Amino acid sequence: MSGRAGETPDRTPGLTLVSHQGKAYRFDPGALCLELLTTGGPGRFARYEVLHEPADLVAWTVRSRLPDGLDITVTEGELERVRTLRDAVFPLAADRAHGRPLRAAHLDVVNAAAAGPPLVARIEPDGTRAWAPCATGAQLLSTIARDAIDLFTGPYAHRVRECGAHNCYLLFVDTSRPGRRRWCAMEHCGNREKARAHRSRRAPGAPVPPGSGTP
Repeated sequence: MSGRAGETPDRTPGLTLVSHQGKAYRFDPGALCLELLTTGGPGRFARYEVLHEPADLVAWTVRSRLPDGLDITVTEGELERVRTLRDAVFPLAADRAHGRPLRAAHLDVVNAAAAGPPLVARIEPDGTRAWAPCATGAQLLSTIARDAIDLFTGPYAHRVRECGAHNCYLLFVDTSRPGRRRWCAMEHCGNREKARAHRSRRAPGAPVPPGSGTP
């Protein structure tokens, strides 16, 4: 089974996700390899799997931060290899976010995937950037793996974060100038956690903030 990517008019970095309450919000993880982590993951995250067939991966490329116009065909075997890569990048990103050592077994998966040829870009006669035709899932796999290597060894390696909400595990690169990003998205977890903290402060028996004037 295979699928082909089309084009999309919205190229704003990031993905549109939907909360458990059905509310859409924008999440920008800051890296291609971290965008892949929104499609599922190992262990308890397997229940969020959305890459069930090659066409699902092709659809993800359209939503991803990859430039428009990618003509790609994905096989069942390539899809399985991309899922395996994702399930290795997920714990690597989480380990990096929490200051834990990166595990060799996961690094081996990334390094093996990166060894193959990546997607190929080209320049058109009008000076615009485009993709070489007939891309494969194997090339996509290598491109994502190389992006992970660039992330985990680059200047933002220490800026990989996990959302600070108590029940959100989305991972992102904090590229903000002060380096203080805490949430996957302010409109989602940021506002939710602020409301949660506000309710906690108003709960009976909660400590009274200094200077509040309350006896």
